[in-house]
Amino acid sequence: MHSQRKLEHLRVNLEENVQFPNLTTGFERYAFVHQALPELDLATVDTATTFLGHPLRVPLLISSMTGGTERARLINANLAAAAQTAGIAMGLGSQRAGLEQPEVAATFAVARERAPQAVIFANLGAVQLNYGYGLDHARRVVDMVRADGLILHLNPLQEAIQYGGNTNWSGLIAKIGDLVRDLGVPVIVKEVGWGLSGDVARALAGVGVAALDLAGAGGTSWSEVERRLTPDEDVRRIARRFADWGIPTTESLRMVKEATPDMPTVASGGVRSGVDGAKALALGANLFGLAAPFLKAAAVSAEAAIATAEEITRELKIAMFLIGAGNIDALQHTSHLRRLSPEEAIIMARSAE
Repeated sequence: MHSQRKLEHLRVNLEENVQFPNLTTGFERYAFVHQALPELDLATVDTATTFLGHPLRVPLLISSMTGGTERARLINANLAAAAQTAGIAMGLGSQRAGLEQPEVAATFAVARERAPQAVIFANLGAVQLNYGYGLDHARRVVDMVRADGLILHLNPLQEAIQYGGNTNWSGLIAKIGDLVRDLGVPVIVKEVGWGLSGDVARALAGVGVAALDLAGAGGTSWSEVERRLTPDEDVRRIARRFADWGIPTTESLRMVKEATPDMPTVASGGVRSGVDGAKALALGANLFGLAAPFLKAAAVSAEAAIATAEEITRELKIAMFLIGAGNIDALQHTSHLRRLSPEEAIIMARSAE
């Protein structure tokens, strides 16, 4: 049952439009100030960084997506090939299926097989800590993929809409803190597409999480995914009313950095290019994450996934070059990003259509 649902999630994301109908990420409200004399050689622009002590050639994360089915195994293998080749990080999809159905654990473990040197993060739903999961389960998913850390994902809206969803979210902060204390590898907490507020970021920092992935609104809407999967007309109607719920990615990033300025932060949620990634880094993120572009590429081949990583990297480097930022630190401290006026933002949005 769990594997079938994962397969349906894959199908819907690949074949249907499940973007937010109206809400946007906010990246279109920012633009870099072009520097006609960048005083740089493009060939020397350095995108290397470190995240939680791990060196990366590019501050890029393949965001958590899938596992639990044969098709997902192939996709994870292709994503891992991209992570290994490009020197970027990779997050796996929820590994609950691998715990409950040991025969599908290999659909996750293939990532480490294909990417022995890559930075890989295991994944569990945080709410499972209220449904019988604990330290042993977390250790098992980390061991399953020989992970460098564990992502605990937050998806309360998806669970509220999903048939039979896990809707007891009480007391989770303390349980996350216990896991952080005892697990032995870094714990990252990630939203799945509706954004983290400053209050939530502050609470998570208070229990010692290693990093936050804010996954803001404006990209894939999981309420729209669930709306397409449910046979219940009432649920479809309710889900539609939450189609534009959430905190836009750039606004969530602002909230998180104001609340927890020293917290390592991944900006994801509707990031679609290296230029978006450059804006995220200039707004304070340490990494930027993409899911949909990688999913579509990895569904084709490893070569397509690698090409996607290379294209995003090239876009990031060109953006850095054109504002005179020779390395990631310079990009994160640039004075050449400005917020557009509402009128300018409308013009930019129309030109991108």
